[in-house]
Amino acid sequence: MQPLLSSGLGNEFQFFLDSTESGIRSLVEDEECTVVILDLNSREGPLKDRIESARRLIAAQITLLVLADDAVRVTANELVRSGAYSYCRRPPSLRDLRILLRRAHEAALRKQEFSSAQARLEEAAASRNLMIGDSEVMQRVNHLIDRVGNIDASVLINGESGTGKELVARAIHERGSRARRPFVAVACGAIPETLIEAELFGHEKGAFTGTAGAREGFLEQAGDGTLFLDEIGELSLYTQVKLLRVLQQREFSRLGSNRLIPLRARLLFATHRDLDEMVAQGRFRQDLYYRINVMKIETPALQEHSEDIPQIAMHFLSHYSQLFQKRMTAIEPEALALLQDYHWPGNVRELENVIQRAIILTPGTTLRAQDLPRNLHEEAVTNEEDCLAGGSFERQLRDYKIRLAENALRENNGNKTMAARSLCISRGYLHRLIRLAESDALISSATLEGAEI
Repeated sequence: MQPLLSSGLGNEFQFFLDSTESGIRSLVEDEECTVVILDLNSREGPLKDRIESARRLIAAQITLLVLADDAVRVTANELVRSGAYSYCRRPPSLRDLRILLRRAHEAALRKQEFSSAQARLEEAAASRNLMIGDSEVMQRVNHLIDRVGNIDASVLINGESGTGKELVARAIHERGSRARRPFVAVACGAIPETLIEAELFGHEKGAFTGTAGAREGFLEQAGDGTLFLDEIGELSLYTQVKLLRVLQQREFSRLGSNRLIPLRARLLFATHRDLDEMVAQGRFRQDLYYRINVMKIETPALQEHSEDIPQIAMHFLSHYSQLFQKRMTAIEPEALALLQDYHWPGNVRELENVIQRAIILTPGTTLRAQDLPRNLHEEAVTNEEDCLAGGSFERQLRDYKIRLAENALRENNGNKTMAARSLCISRGYLHRLIRLAESDALISSATLEGAEI
């Protein structure tokens, strides 16, 4: 079987032959092999021994592709229901087997990615690293966090809603010398304009109507710790002037008092708005902008680092399964593929919501593709239809997209993450374009089409 597979499928796959279960496990553990093909019709040993070996390989989370003729088809289907990746009729069509092997290989990589995400998550938890993700873009963010952690300069965190700006602020606090001091987070847009000054600076008894006693403001509550002002762009020009004076003088006073209180806290700021544009429009003070923007950290949209999705999703799965008192241990490869292919307009916050919902719906211990929202499935179908569209115009459009993908891969030296980013598409969509190009090459090969072994 091995020589026939090697000669029939060409150089795309490398095949190893081993008839022992221990040898197969060794090949997989040494990462020489990602997919195991088990021939139920092999003449080596009794059928029941091969079935038991298959079940043990499935239990060990090894990606298994079963070959079987019609006589043992029922047994093959039972193995698939038990966790084998798929069943291929024997003798197989080379075209069908090639497609199944590609998909099984991708599923195996998903499993490896998930296991790696679990390990990295445990390592991050042990090191109190609040920023989850090992992608290049997240490494840059982590590098900046490390650089500013012990420096009391003002930091402006800028990014779309749901990208984790408060997490960046907390990471700066945790990695600095103020880690054991208070961290006070304030959502500026959630406080009415009439109360924001009293909330920030505090007030004395009788400072204005309705005050029953004196109260510390957020600037005092932070003490020697960190005060994080989220959505700083929501402050009025009047409040901006008051805040600017605090930053310049490093002191403030409560409403209704002339006693000056030194500012001991470090201030961090965040916004999803374009403050440069707001300054140009006169809606944000330029002098305050320069005060808060000593160091700037951009939080990336989730689509820009989709390779981190398995690790982030696993974090939410672990957290909310404990919170909801449901034992959830894994995400199936098909569900993981949907999560990575979606464009996430709501960023990490939307992913968090999706995982919470899926945990509630999932009856077992593994999060399944059918437990994910309809819009994730619809986008996947739309992308597939976009790739497989027929007709003259659609065909030319599809071929043009494939050429763009191939050019991007060449320009980025085969780096798929950078190629997808340069095209502003998800890495999953880039993979589909690559597979489509490979399928076109397969179909055009008359010598392989319909051949059987």
